[in-house]
Amino acid sequence: MSVLLDVTHHTAALNGITQHWVSAGDGPPVYLLHGFPETWYAWRKQIPVLAEQFTVIAPDLRGYGATEKPASGYDKRTMANDLAALMDHHGHARATVVGHDRGARVGTRFAKDYPARIDRFVTIDNVPTRVLMEKVSPPLAQLGWFLTFLNVPDLPEALIAGREEEWLTHFYRSWSYDPEMLTHEEIDVYVRAYKQPGAVRGAAMDYRASGEDVAQDLVDADQLITCPVLALWGQDFEQNGRFFDVLEVWKGMAHDVRGFGIPQCGHLCMEEQPDIVNNALLAFLAGGSES
Repeated sequence: MSVLLDVTHHTAALNGITQHWVSAGDGPPVYLLHGFPETWYAWRKQIPVLAEQFTVIAPDLRGYGATEKPASGYDKRTMANDLAALMDHHGHARATVVGHDRGARVGTRFAKDYPARIDRFVTIDNVPTRVLMEKVSPPLAQLGWFLTFLNVPDLPEALIAGREEEWLTHFYRSWSYDPEMLTHEEIDVYVRAYKQPGAVRGAAMDYRASGEDVAQDLVDADQLITCPVLALWGQDFEQNGRFFDVLEVWKGMAHDVRGFGIPQCGHLCMEEQPDIVNNALLAFLAGGSES
């Protein structure tokens, strides 16, 4: 699927790093936070739809895409602070946050650290870090082999260098209900992003922060998210759907939770079933408030 995007690219020094983001539309602010192994480009099928009603801001997270890739700061509290700085830059006191995968981990931490600044939160195909680590078993660990692999210092960067296309394509094919869901041209957009100096290290550092993330999560494990939450997930992504009742997990994380699994859909829900995701987002965001 080829999507012609009407977006504007921006960069600014925020929270000690140079952040890159794209923006489109006008209206109440909605921030879209991508996951691994993607960049802001993961939202290309949502941006045109949401931009008809909202100001859409889709950043590259710390370590990803065209955002700076420092040697530290990948714990989710620091990355939530990146988001807060980006909101400050736009003068947004409050916004809706939509996060997929790693972006949902940043959004979860933001919702707990900045409850007054989040209007609504959407989590897409994500089980919170603390819950995931509590439930690790041999079968789950086998499916999540890359979590352990990326936590090995330096070795993943050395082995993946020059093989970024093979590395990334494995995930896009195996994590999708339809293995051919992404075209070669779309995959190439991601390959170019992950071939940048420091890009593989940035993604690996995101995972290497898991210990610190769990420590942060344990401190406020009993603090429920106060804003309304929508949880979406791909019914055919085995790593989440087989081992977790995703909706029940999120009902344990927040006061007001609704959601559903998307049929014939793997991990990359926004790309594989964009119409379902877009309709769910529009219905949920209709209850949002202006910043």
